Parts: sequence; structure tokens; C-alpha cells
Amino acid sequence: MQTNNILEMSHISKSFPGVKALDDVSLAVRKGSVHSLMGENGAGKSTLMNCLFGLYSIDEGEIILDGEKVVFSNPAEALSHHVSMVHQELNQVPDRSVMENIWLGRFPMKGIFLDSKLMFNETEKILQDLDIEVVPEDIISELTVSQKQMVEIAKAVSYDSKIIVMDEPTSSLTENETEHLFEIINKLKEKDISIIYISHKMEEILRISDDVTVMRDGKLIGTKSASNITTNEIIKMMVGRELKQRYPVKEYEQGEPLLQVKALSSESGQFSDVNFVLKRGEILGISGLVGARRTEVLETIFGSRTKSSGEIYLNEKKINNDSPEKSMKNGFAMLTEERRFNGIFPELNIMFNMMIANLGKYHKRRFLDSKLVKNDVAGMIKALSIKTVSEKIPIKNLSGGNQQKVLLARWLLRNPDVLLLDEPTRGIDVGAKYEIYQLMNDLASQGRAIIMVSSEMPELLGVADRILVMSNGKQAGIFDTKSVTQEQIMEASAMYL
Repeated sequence: MQTNNILEMSHISKSFPGVKALDDVSLAVRKGSVHSLMGENGAGKSTLMNCLFGLYSIDEGEIILDGEKVVFSNPAEALSHHVSMVHQELNQVPDRSVMENIWLGRFPMKGIFLDSKLMFNETEKILQDLDIEVVPEDIISELTVSQKQMVEIAKAVSYDSKIIVMDEPTSSLTENETEHLFEIINKLKEKDISIIYISHKMEEILRISDDVTVMRDGKLIGTKSASNITTNEIIKMMVGRELKQRYPVKEYEQGEPLLQVKALSSESGQFSDVNFVLKRGEILGISGLVGARRTEVLETIFGSRTKSSGEIYLNEKKINNDSPEKSMKNGFAMLTEERRFNGIFPELNIMFNMMIANLGKYHKRRFLDSKLVKNDVAGMIKALSIKTVSEKIPIKNLSGGNQQKVLLARWLLRNPDVLLLDEPTRGIDVGAKYEIYQLMNDLASQGRAIIMVSSEMPELLGVADRILVMSNGKQAGIFDTKSVTQEQIMEASAMYL
């Protein structure tokens, strides 16, 4: 019997040592549709897609692509069958051009020579068709995060794809950039290309999707039409219960001023004259559009960027955070935005990743106190509800949310006074987000101060006490979240553009 399905994954099971990652999961994707795949971190979404893409072999089940049974033993086979995947963590060659990245491994040749003209023309055609505003010769490292994301989508299209898997494609995009992505997705749908869309952002899921499949703990919970499901229903299917509040209630009082930043400016001139006072128990959000220099402010406070002027006071004492090492000694900790590139050591185990920032505590007479390390790591795994069978497995085997918890644990083991968090819930599901929000509240209730950069306005309004708005490297105002509106924040974000 003929169907309108381009893909049918039937009764898929996959196990890894100590865990059954997929348990009898089925997925059917219609031609020219956007089919969203949702679930908490560790639900099995990425594992299912990695099975489709040939990164993992399946233990049970079958995959039918365009009416034919297929078994992909590697991504090259999937790509040759017009199945492509845009990963959340971009894997590009930063010092090479856009066109070289798109055609990497399959450069067009004229005899024994590279056909540069053909490669340029083919790249330019794809970019123009998708309305992507980069040129083939642009160097990847000089592009914005959103432009890099668009290049990966162009690469996927270059394989004449029938199916494109997009894993958290908007996790680093602004609202305008997300709108552009949605326009590209609509163009792909018009060409009868199917999109499998993984995201934790409820509002965009309901807007862009035709169908929604929810997974939990490696099992299929259900598939529904996006027009017949609500945000609350999706959350209930994801977490197995109703999540009545998206943000935890704060039940503690703020203390005395802890951190003061006076007229802080970066050496490179990227931002200037940032001023604020942060109390114990306070969470300060930093908002702004791409290019506002939010991350640069955090990195300068932490000492990984050099300041040109300004002063930092901790407990009314002037300090000099001229390096991350000095900053850590002064009681600061920073969780970076790109956990893959400058956060985790992917091949090394959870224990190593958790204790690496606190080696001084664990070394005694040139030897590592293994018992102390193990006790501390076990305590953090329990306290932060990190889902793992052992502290000795590679951190890359954990879901994104659990990797983020390991990084938070790394810094909590240092008992910092000030936590600098750059996009702490990026790519994390609604249940794990709530846990991290609750953890932030718990830390604030202990008298710590937190600065959080986030691109999600509802998150800033729901979690922060005040929001500092950056606009093109300048401070555009500080607002109390109890009284400010999203419109006022956006107006301030555009003040110096």
C-alpha cells in the first residue's frame, strides 16, 4: 500500500552498555512536512536520528526510505541516499571558506585539478536559492553563529536531500535569525523536502511543525498533529506529569552588595562603560541582540579578556581579575556558552570533567586523593540528579542537559561567590531547564550572586531579578523584571544600533 511517507522507522531498539537508549520506537515522516521530535535530554531523540544517519547501528527494527528498506553503516551512505543532518554542535573547518566547507570530501574536479569555478557557481546558486547572505569565499571563522548554521543547511541541501534532520537549529539564533531560518524551511517544504526538527522551544515547535512526536526514556510516547496539541500537552507527554510552573518561585531575601562593576570597558573596544551592583542572592540577567557584546562582558569580568579601563569590587575590596586563574582565586566561576569547544573534554570521563577545575584541593603531596575525588563527584551526581550509570563513562555519552550539569558541578566544587553563566540552558529540555533554574535559586539563597546571559526573553523575565540590556557594546539600561515588559527590553536592545 502506497503512503505519503518519505520515511518509516519501525520498532527501532538500540542498547549501549548499561542502558537501553531506544525501546521499540517508530517514526513516520510525511513528504514535504516538518516533523518535530521532542523529549527531555536523554529521551533518545538524537540516538534515533544517529541510527537513521548511520552513526549508530540498530539492534532491532527496520528503516524504510522512499519505499525501500535501507541500512546505513555510516553517514556517507546516508548522504548518498539523500538523508542529511545539521548537528547542534557545528563541525566545520574554521580557517577554510564557505564553499570548501560545503564541498569538503567531494570537491568537483576537472581531470586531476580542482574545478574552482564550478564549485563557486554551485555554492553561489545554493546560497541564493536559500537567500543566505554570505558569499562562497567567506572564511567560516569570520561568520556569525547564525551564518555558520545557514552554511550547514546549505551543505545539507547540496546533497540533493530528501530529508534534512535539524538538531536544535535555533539554540544560538536571535528572533530575526530564527525568522530567516523558518523562511528557509518553508522554501525547502515547497521543494517537497522533509525536515525532522529537534528543539526544546515550545512556541516555535507549534508554529513551524506539521507533526510532533514525543519521546521519553527511550520510548515513543505519541505522535500528534501540531494543530491538535498544546504546549501543556507536550510538556506532560515529555515529563510524564504536568509542569504547572515554568520557573520556580523564589523564597529568599537578597543580602548585602557583593559585586560592583564600575565603568568597565574592553581593551579591544568591543564594549564600554558597563556599570552595575550585584547583591548576594541576586540573579542579574544580561540581554541584547547578536553583536550586543553580552558574552564579552562576562569574559572580561572573568579575566579571559583584557579590560582597557574600569574597576571590579568584591565585598567592597578592589580586585584585579586579569586572568581566569586570578578570577577563580577571587571566587568567580564561569560556565561558557559553547560547552563542546571550551567546556567539556568529550573523550574523558565524568569524574575528570568534574574535578579538573579544582585540582589543588585533590592533590596531596603530589598524589591525587582518589577517595576524596570520588566522594565529591558522587555527591554532585546525586545533588544535581545527573543521569549516568557511572562517573567513569565519557562525558560525550551524556545528553546535553546532563553535560551542562557536570560543568555546573565542576564550578560548584570550588564553592564560588559569583557565578557567570553564558546561555546555561542552551539546547536543554524543559524539565532539565527547570532543574537548572531551581539550582540557580538554591545557590542564590545561599548568598551567592549570579550573572546570566540568555537569548530567551521569557527565561530572563522568569529567572532574573533584574536585566541589564546591552546594545551594540553599550549599556542601554537595567530593568526590574517585576515591572519591565518584553517590548521595553527590545526597545533598549535597539537603542544604539
